[in-house]
Amino acid sequence: MAAAAAAAVGGQQPSQPELPASGLALDKAATAAHLKAALSRPDNRAGAEELQALLERVLSAERPLAAAAGGEDAAAAGGGGGPGAAEEEALEWCKCLLAGGGGYDEFCAAVRAYDPAALCGLVWTANFVAYRCRTCGISPCMSLCAECFHQGDHTGHDFNMFRSQAGGACDCGDSNVMRESGFCKRHQIKSSSNIPCVPKDLLMMSEFVLPRFIFCLIQYLREGYNEPAADGPSEKDLNKVLQLLEPQISFLEDLTKMGGAMRSVLTQVLTNQQNYKDLTSGLGENACVKKSHEKYLIALKSSGLTYPEDKLVYGVQEPSAGTSSLAVQGFVGATGTLGQVDSSDEDDQDGSQGLGKRKRVKLSSGTKDQSIMDVLKHKSFLEELLFWTIKYEFPQKMVTFLLNMLPDQEYKVAFTKTFVQHYAFIMKTLKKSHESDTMSNRIVHISVQLFSNEELARQVTEECQLLDIMVTVLLYMMESCLIKSELQDEENSLHVVVNCGEALLKNNTYWPLVSDFINILSHQSVAKRFLEDHGLLVTWMNFVSFFQGMNLNKRELNEHVEFESQTYYAAFAAELEACAQPMWGLLSHCKVRETQEYTRNVVRYCLEALQDWFDAINFVDEPAPNQVTFHLPLHRYYAMFLSKAVKCQELDLDSVLPDQEMLMKLMIHPLQIQASLAEIHSNMWVRNGLQIKGQAMTYVQSHFCNSMIDPDIYLLQVCASRLDPDYFISSVFERFKVVDLLTMASQHQNTVLDAEHERSMLEGALTFLVILLSLRLHLGMSDDEILRAEMVAQLCMNDRTHSSLLDLIPENPNPKSGIIPGSYSFESVLSAVADFKAPVFEPGGSMQQGMYTPKAEVWDQEFDPVMVILRTVYRRDVQSAMDRYTAFLKQSGKFPGNPWPPYKKRTSLHPSYKGLMRLLHCKTLHIVLFTLLYKILMDHQNLSEHVLCMVLYLIELGLENSAEEESDEEASVGGPERCHDSWFPGSNLVSNMRHFINYVRVRVPETAPEVKRDSPASTSSDNLGSLQNSGTAQVFSLVAERRKKFQEIINRSSSEANQVVRPKTSSKWSAPGSAPQLTTAILEIKESILSLLIKLHHKLSGKQNSYYPPWLDDIEILIQPEIPKYSHGDGITAVERILLKAASQSRMNKRIIEEICRKVTPPVPPKKVTAAEKKTLDKEERRQKARERQQKLLAEFASRQKSFMETAMDVDSPENDIPMEITTAEPQVSEAVYDCVICGQSGPSSEDRPTGLVVLLQASSVLGQCRDNVEPKKLPITEEEQIYPWDTCAAVHDVRLSLLQRYFKDSSCLLAVSIGWEGGVYVQTCGHTLHIDCHKSYMESLRNDQVLQGFSVDKGEFTCPLCRQFANSVLPCYPGSNVENNPWQRPSNKSIQDLIQEVEELQGRPGAFPSETNLSKEMESVMKDIKNTTQKKYRDYSKTPGSPDNDFLFMYSVARTNLELELIHRGGNLCSGGASTAGKRSCLNQLFHVLALHMRLYSIDSEYNPWRKLTQLEEMNPQLGYEEQQPEVPILYHDVTSLLLIQILMMPQPLRKDHFTCIVKVLFTLLYTQALAALSVKCSEEDRSAWKHAGALKKSTCDAEKSYEVLLSFVISELFKGKLYHEEGTQECAMVNSIAWSPESMEKYLQDFCLPFLRITSLLQHHLFGEDLPSCQEEEEFSVLASCLGLLPTFYQTEHPFISASCLDWPVPAFDIITQWCFEIKSFTERHAEQGKALLIQESKWKLPHLLQLPENYNTIFQYYHRKTCSVCTKVPKDPAVCLVCGTFVCLKGLCCKQQSYCECVLHSQNCGAGTGIFLLINASVIIIIRGHRFCLWGSVYLDAHGEEDRDLRRGKPLYICKERYKVLEQQWISHTFDHINKRWGPHYNGL
Repeated sequence: MAAAAAAAVGGQQPSQPELPASGLALDKAATAAHLKAALSRPDNRAGAEELQALLERVLSAERPLAAAAGGEDAAAAGGGGGPGAAEEEALEWCKCLLAGGGGYDEFCAAVRAYDPAALCGLVWTANFVAYRCRTCGISPCMSLCAECFHQGDHTGHDFNMFRSQAGGACDCGDSNVMRESGFCKRHQIKSSSNIPCVPKDLLMMSEFVLPRFIFCLIQYLREGYNEPAADGPSEKDLNKVLQLLEPQISFLEDLTKMGGAMRSVLTQVLTNQQNYKDLTSGLGENACVKKSHEKYLIALKSSGLTYPEDKLVYGVQEPSAGTSSLAVQGFVGATGTLGQVDSSDEDDQDGSQGLGKRKRVKLSSGTKDQSIMDVLKHKSFLEELLFWTIKYEFPQKMVTFLLNMLPDQEYKVAFTKTFVQHYAFIMKTLKKSHESDTMSNRIVHISVQLFSNEELARQVTEECQLLDIMVTVLLYMMESCLIKSELQDEENSLHVVVNCGEALLKNNTYWPLVSDFINILSHQSVAKRFLEDHGLLVTWMNFVSFFQGMNLNKRELNEHVEFESQTYYAAFAAELEACAQPMWGLLSHCKVRETQEYTRNVVRYCLEALQDWFDAINFVDEPAPNQVTFHLPLHRYYAMFLSKAVKCQELDLDSVLPDQEMLMKLMIHPLQIQASLAEIHSNMWVRNGLQIKGQAMTYVQSHFCNSMIDPDIYLLQVCASRLDPDYFISSVFERFKVVDLLTMASQHQNTVLDAEHERSMLEGALTFLVILLSLRLHLGMSDDEILRAEMVAQLCMNDRTHSSLLDLIPENPNPKSGIIPGSYSFESVLSAVADFKAPVFEPGGSMQQGMYTPKAEVWDQEFDPVMVILRTVYRRDVQSAMDRYTAFLKQSGKFPGNPWPPYKKRTSLHPSYKGLMRLLHCKTLHIVLFTLLYKILMDHQNLSEHVLCMVLYLIELGLENSAEEESDEEASVGGPERCHDSWFPGSNLVSNMRHFINYVRVRVPETAPEVKRDSPASTSSDNLGSLQNSGTAQVFSLVAERRKKFQEIINRSSSEANQVVRPKTSSKWSAPGSAPQLTTAILEIKESILSLLIKLHHKLSGKQNSYYPPWLDDIEILIQPEIPKYSHGDGITAVERILLKAASQSRMNKRIIEEICRKVTPPVPPKKVTAAEKKTLDKEERRQKARERQQKLLAEFASRQKSFMETAMDVDSPENDIPMEITTAEPQVSEAVYDCVICGQSGPSSEDRPTGLVVLLQASSVLGQCRDNVEPKKLPITEEEQIYPWDTCAAVHDVRLSLLQRYFKDSSCLLAVSIGWEGGVYVQTCGHTLHIDCHKSYMESLRNDQVLQGFSVDKGEFTCPLCRQFANSVLPCYPGSNVENNPWQRPSNKSIQDLIQEVEELQGRPGAFPSETNLSKEMESVMKDIKNTTQKKYRDYSKTPGSPDNDFLFMYSVARTNLELELIHRGGNLCSGGASTAGKRSCLNQLFHVLALHMRLYSIDSEYNPWRKLTQLEEMNPQLGYEEQQPEVPILYHDVTSLLLIQILMMPQPLRKDHFTCIVKVLFTLLYTQALAALSVKCSEEDRSAWKHAGALKKSTCDAEKSYEVLLSFVISELFKGKLYHEEGTQECAMVNSIAWSPESMEKYLQDFCLPFLRITSLLQHHLFGEDLPSCQEEEEFSVLASCLGLLPTFYQTEHPFISASCLDWPVPAFDIITQWCFEIKSFTERHAEQGKALLIQESKWKLPHLLQLPENYNTIFQYYHRKTCSVCTKVPKDPAVCLVCGTFVCLKGLCCKQQSYCECVLHSQNCGAGTGIFLLINASVIIIIRGHRFCLWGSVYLDAHGEEDRDLRRGKPLYICKERYKVLEQQWISHTFDHINKRWGPHYNGL
């Protein structure tokens, strides 16, 4: 191959690559310029030839590579520069040539200038985010790219954002698809007029170069495609070729983006037939081209396509459109089954095969109609390119290129025709493809662009027979998976159905074709052609019949099925997509009278298809037992078109109805489905597995119901309105298998139904009748009424969110369209029937969405149980609706008891369906009602309240719809009516109600009680004059002579039936001996329906003579019987309502009711309580008692739990009940007593059996997020915005520590600060205690428990046994006194000097570790837990790793962290005093003991103990030898709060109160001095000197030590010695000194500086000594805390303004000690004045921490982040997320950013939050929380206008921030309660 190629190029090849690269570039440009000049001459033949030669040379240089790609000898091929070099070379040449010697980029710019782009046409691929606006869209498929959407004005429109599934293109500027008002600014104005004409020479070169380039591409594709040996080229080979071609196709794609001018050149090239002929015919000398042409032919053949070389075979040379169809037809043979219509443009381009002429096409032989299926002839590059695109299974790049060309109108038409021409080939490739999903998406990506345009679709339909092709292709596709139908007559059935198990159906492979078909049917002009074309309709009905009866279910009677098939998904999807949606599409064009003809056509062919189907399955009259199919698309087509005809087209119903026989057949299968639904719900199909329930649910589910159950019920209503009512009613009871039950005898046998199913089947039958008679969906309701009824039904079942309502209301047009019929009416109906409940947040953490709930008047007037029953998928929803109805009645005081479903008045019937009401007035039904009333009154078994309810409902329906002609005189008694029926005289319910029935003959088993009685002659035949035959009467069958019309039906109802037709058995009698013999008994009844009703009233009310006719008191009542009093209530109310209606309709009835009531009814025999019933009664009583007991226990338990439960969930509800069990001991007992929640014993904690608190230890960085600014930071939403973490508390403390460590001794530095701002350990408890040994055994049992827990027992995690709060450790309680009555608390009168001495001595004593006891072991282990809670980097700050100073620092910092966090939980100050829940369940006391115990192990060398420096003057030695080693940290640089904790934890516990106060006093002096020093550094030079002098004057006064002016001036003068103030540059002064300091502002500064210390100290005192915190105003916080801590002398007066200095109590003379402290700094500041100053100014005013502030609208976040690249891997993440604490952008689950098996989110949660991360998932709008090794979905803080979340942005509606939710999230973060409040946690295995 390589040799051949080289030879073909004529040996010029080697000469080229040898040119030096730079020379080559010049050479190319020069050549290009020269050629361009040559071609511009008028006689350009020479130039053209030269160019051809050059192109031949350049573009053929690549040939060998393709060979290599094709897998041939690669070594020979790699001519020079390795693979790819030649391609790049060729591309460079092409670019040069196109530009004609200029620069390629300039050329591009020049071409763009001529772009008349009126269309956007941006093409996108799957997963792209686009918009759809229903307000602007004409076609339902309209979509816009984000840019065009945001540039246009869509405010207030119904739009949504969506993720493209298959890819798409932007329609902006295309007025065929969308309204012009929606165009964006760019595409609104441009019209072709103002675009200058393209200069000829600009694109001249392109016209010459591009044909060769495209041909070269096609040669590649031919070369690379190797027909595989087996089933298809391996994906690998194809992908290899495509990768090689990437640059070429991208080059073409770039050309298309240059705009209109270049596109039209490309169009010319792609569609020019001459070019194609010349280059590809393979007739030239060029061996290479020949070879590729052969490969092309081979590819065609192997695809099963012929290349019509020999035109003569086809009978006509270049046939014209007219003749071709017949000629081709003749040749292929008229036997051709439906093949696939691929209009094989054999003739010239517009010619087309007229396929419409073929009439009915039957599945006869295997030959296919080749004209459509098998012939392809390519005449242009475009056609062959598409061919290869299909062959290579639609590579994305090629698809994008082909679609990018679409804005060119000429191309669009040519391409659409080509696409249609290849339609059959596409289908074949799709069927074979392994990647059918991807391929489907790509096909639809193309076709939706072509077929959404009505003008284009119409043109292709007319010129290329698009409809024929589509229908044939669909038919052909389904033909491949047909099987014989087993419905009805398995052996002889001729019907074939699709096999739902086939991949084609299971994987929905057909959907691209179906969706195209639906798409084109949405265009009126196309649909009209379809509906007019009889041949097409026949073919289509043929297609639909393939689905008729598919997925047949056979009831399993013995074993449970082994394997539950899931084929029903495929079956329902197929019926919906392939049958129902095209049907809705067609129906939408049959709206007006003028379209009557279409309906007649459809109905006619539909009936023909049905007739064929009945014949094929051999159907006579009885359906085969125990089988059901839910798929009857032909019935449904028929029903829906009938409904449309009557509703919109004013057609006469009878003119489109078939004869009676056909109606009888038509009703059988839909009725069978209704009966099967009842059977399935009665658990009769339980052996078929769950999937049969699934089918029953899907059948009524909102997306299917209006294409399935609704048409079925409507068809049954039509049949019922036209058939004999007695026959219809009989059929219903027979189908439901309850005929035998309808006897007056108390016992009976049912040959076809088990006793346990009888009741629910009877309920099913009656409910079905009620639905059939009261549903008006297709019988006269308007669309708005229907919408309202649907909405009310859904809202009554449950409150609904807006989106779930939208989803639950069945929509009419195919759901694909996305256009909701009258979405405006949706909103208006919704606001009319429902109230909006705003989303609330419950303290339990469950977040509510915004819900709609029915208005009161809806419950009152519109609640319709029938509609609810029809629409419930789960039976429990009916109950839910009734419960809600009951609650409404109770609440509104309308009815206190348990109401029955209310009776609702119906919309009036459309006149065409009046016949339906005859069902209510037929004797058969009256007999059934009479029998059932009687049985209920007599308490026969298997009857329920539901049965009674339905019986009364039917009676009431009958009264509401009674025939008017009933006269008041006795209806004519005589006449033939009387003779053949002794049950009732006529058929009108009103008169039949009062008819007394005396005797009834029944057939009963010999064992029945009735047999014992005497049996007088019968007056009336058995209960049901219908359904059962006495021995003589023949069994009625549909085949019986139809000449007698319905004689049999009538006879049958009058005679006696004793058995049900047993299908499949020849004998009509049950086999002898199979059951006890039946014998005849005669019952005396003597009741009428009216008397039964009155007795029933007595029975229900439980009183004699409870019914009193109301009209006797108020005659008015009969005139207007609609009385609100009767509209809600139970059975008694219903009976009263019926009697009232009966009386108001007929005077006779009124009289008879009065008569019955007058006869004082003999007492009804007391109800015999059978043993069984007694059992149930006892059961009830027992249950009641058990319930009461349980309630009592629960109440006790609840009161025990109350104390903590109220606060367990909600962190800051101030509560005032007693603190938890920790502190509940009585005053006189000095030892604390604890309850163990596991063993329940109480007792003190002891050394050998210690008790512990259940605690949760967690690392926290919340403190580190505090800033000195109240405003939270904003989440960045543009590139400019950034978040810098320099101002956070954590950062400031880090900087300070590292600064100290630079200049001072390490061990001393570690005592001068606290750590734990990041990664500090926070300890919280639920307040419950347990014995530590009990806890160990509890953990053991958890470890053995195999149940999946949300926590890891191995990590020590558990839930508190009492309150189930999450915990992971136990904090031992130190034995000893209770906090409240501490003997050490009593104040002593020692002087401060003595106390200082004592403190020092106590600290000096080494804390020997107590002996090894259980307690000490636990103390040690909990300390280990605390250490392990946080990462090492948050514990080790020392320069020498592992030094004890580290541990020391860590331990007192744990105390600091917990105190600081508690302060934050209290809102950052202590103004609210002691009433905070945070304090209630605090474990600080216990924690202090544990820490103190461990701290005492490290004795601080007394040399270095800061206590000395604070309380003693040392002799100063200036030459202390600073040089040899780093000095200690000066005391003024120490953090005073840290000092406090060190001092206290170094003391033996329990601490004495006066020691505590002493320490605080001493430290306050230091703190105050620090404040003065900081103040002095902050103010300006002048201020300083002024203060210095002012203070110096007062120094001698008596209270100089308590005057801040004196002290300040002294500090200034002392610090002055150490060059501290000298460094100030001028510009810095300008910055700092804008503040003028007044005495007030100085005082405020000093107080603010000292406050944080006072707060922490007060908290500490509160926890150690159990003293309450006082509450106060914010401005007096300082003084209140100071006096609470004992700093303020008690006699202090409050008249003059408070001065902080008055709290000072110097242990040694103030001036001396200050001098000493300042001296320490002096030597440091002499060298490092800057740092010295920085260390003095300590930032202490931290504000509360906040999460980032989020923007109002979610779209701003989404648009910025979803395209943002990750800073680590520079890719756009698949799942981007952003941290809400610090704003970092991370890849969720991204393997790209994984480090040592940790994904980025987990890693970030450790670095940013010490294991707690809060991330907003950009693509899902939800927040996830990572806590250590677990994570949970928290929910969303963005809700739409209806208060709903939109997880995963599925609905794409605009979302807005919900501030309340965000506040809750922040609150949970700050209070560390994520673990307690969120319930659904799972492990993340570091994979997030």
